[in-house]
Amino acid sequence: MSDEMKVVSLWRHPIKAHGREEVTLARLTAGEGFPFDRIWAVAHDLSKYDAANPAWVPCINFQRAARTPALMAMTAQLNEATGEIALQHPQIGAYGLNPHDSASVQGFIDWLRPISPPERFRPVGLAQAGRAMTDTSDVTISLNFTASLADLSQQMGVDLSRDRWRANIWVEGLAPWAEFDLVGKTLRIGEAELKVTEPIGRCTATSANTETGLIDADTLGGLRQRVGAQDFGIFAHVTRDGVVTPGDRIEVL
Repeated sequence: MSDEMKVVSLWRHPIKAHGREEVTLARLTAGEGFPFDRIWAVAHDLSKYDAANPAWVPCINFQRAARTPALMAMTAQLNEATGEIALQHPQIGAYGLNPHDSASVQGFIDWLRPISPPERFRPVGLAQAGRAMTDTSDVTISLNFTASLADLSQQMGVDLSRDRWRANIWVEGLAPWAEFDLVGKTLRIGEAELKVTEPIGRCTATSANTETGLIDADTLGGLRQRVGAQDFGIFAHVTRDGVVTPGDRIEVL
């Protein structure tokens, strides 16, 4: 099983729920998340996030595609040298964000308004916590598997895009749904090692089309019918530093 697995692609999401970006290399560090992934989030008007004492808080405190499916159609491109993020959306066009400039941040919030809730849960500002704003309270990386996606797509009669699932690492070469058997095991991916912690419980964000931002598939119903739970993919902790690139073999240690 492990001899056949390999990395297909690598992805980061610089702003949680606001755009995806494919990358060709990731330098993983033990105890940390995927590089430049979810380093920012968008707080809404009812958020308990405290900018004066920034810390991780649950995802319900932030703008989410589960509540605002139009966000699923957004793409992002991060300039690692400057920290600036080029965002694109089919409904509202392009925006160049400097997260460290207050005027630019306010412009970003204004740019989001046409696709955001008008009152409750409206976006109000950027948030960060000095760590990845993952859905889990501990810092994790997500791995998704192409065979499981193909199996779910066939069952549902829908060609489900990989982009719906917002993974960090896409993997091929494993039988459908066999990734759940990897929980508790350690994987060597390229030069890095990761300890698999749990399946990823999914939300309604995956129901939205990533080209249009419109809900067009009952992915959660499909998962429940296929595997008896709303799980797709697995979370893992980085336990050993290392570089990961597409094409790298994955071994179970």
